[in-house]
Amino acid sequence: MKIKLAEVAVAVNALNDITEYADVEITSVAFDSRDLKPGALFIPLVAENDGHEFLANARENGAVATLWANDHIANRPNDFPVVVVEDTLIGLQELARDYLAKMSPKVVAITGSNGKTTTKDLIAAIGSTQYNTIKTPENFNNEIGVPITILRMEKSTELLVVEMGMDRFGQLEFLSNLVKPDMAVITMIGEAHIEFFKTRARITDAKMEIVAGLNQAGLFIYNGDEPLLRERALNVKQAKQTFGLTNDNDLYATEIETGDYATSFKTNKWPDLTFTIPVVGEYNVANALAALAVGSELKISPENLQVALRNVILTANRTQWLKNHNDVRILSDVYNSNPTAVKEVVKAFKDTKTTGKRVVVLGDMLELGDDSKALHASLADSLNPAEIQEVFLMGKDMEALKDALADKYTQAQLHYYPSLDKEPLVNDLKATLASDDVILLKGSHGIHLEQVLSLLMQ
Repeated sequence: MKIKLAEVAVAVNALNDITEYADVEITSVAFDSRDLKPGALFIPLVAENDGHEFLANARENGAVATLWANDHIANRPNDFPVVVVEDTLIGLQELARDYLAKMSPKVVAITGSNGKTTTKDLIAAIGSTQYNTIKTPENFNNEIGVPITILRMEKSTELLVVEMGMDRFGQLEFLSNLVKPDMAVITMIGEAHIEFFKTRARITDAKMEIVAGLNQAGLFIYNGDEPLLRERALNVKQAKQTFGLTNDNDLYATEIETGDYATSFKTNKWPDLTFTIPVVGEYNVANALAALAVGSELKISPENLQVALRNVILTANRTQWLKNHNDVRILSDVYNSNPTAVKEVVKAFKDTKTTGKRVVVLGDMLELGDDSKALHASLADSLNPAEIQEVFLMGKDMEALKDALADKYTQAQLHYYPSLDKEPLVNDLKATLASDDVILLKGSHGIHLEQVLSLLMQ
């Protein structure tokens, strides 16, 4: 990024005259005063903390200018380049909108209840084989993160891959209209945020907002195995393409073979090619199919599609295999959780080859609303002692699953921890695990099973 402060002022509809500082050069944008580089434009956002109070830190770390909210004008610095706006978040978004229009890359937007981060990684890997590509870093997938992603583009960027999250109606509509995607992708519909949306149908309605800003000549790519998406896609005027595991999709998988660390498959579109992804589970095959659909539209060569999927580096803690110092293999999937996601990863985990025990650690699935206990209990159908020898459960709503498993598992096989104190659980795990055992960790991010992982890795 390299723009003049005068360009920033125009993009954000500045309320003050910045003529004196018009030629100040901006090379990056940051909203965290601790996380900026020399040449940065500081964006002081107002949330739990007021970013305006951290300008001194930002200046010390290299900021060369700042946006400034009009209602903070009394505290405006007089010895530093300031661009006054009504709202700094809106200013950030307007700057991103302007910068994206100037850079004009191809844009792929991705959402879904599960798999959107993995799919983002897969699409970016595929795109990178033939395009200068940037993707959403980490989980920068909201009203702040998406503009920051846009503003991290270099002038050479040809493809922008944007992950979009949502927890309320209207959020994806705004983000879609901000980025105006050339392709919009929905991975699947699950129960994430059902506490707020009440039904999967309403979740689908919210996810469909991703097409609000879709280019009229764009392409809507969605999971055709989901009837709710097929039904709503009838109202989408742009071109459409489905992917999935059943053969009534435009792109579907054949000959799926799952190993302990990777999954291979073929497709109807390239029947002679075998694709391999370095993760387990049929649900990840669906994510790969979404990426292949995008790659095909981008005219990526079949050989590059194969290489990209095989060598992709995925975001941490999404079905990531690790091994601790005792050679216990750990499948970490602790970033988020809902019933569909748990059932899918447990299904894949059951196929893991081992001469020892398979052990599952499950944390509460959050934001499931009034049906939370019933949804937790429903996981019992996926667990049995012949395939999963021990089960460790953490969180108050996991008590419902503990009760549902009481007739299947003995007290020695079933462990429950209502408190979120990780130490008792980890101590019990370490006491039972042997070097030939395998363990799965899965829970909502708010339960912080990554702390369990960290302790097990010590």
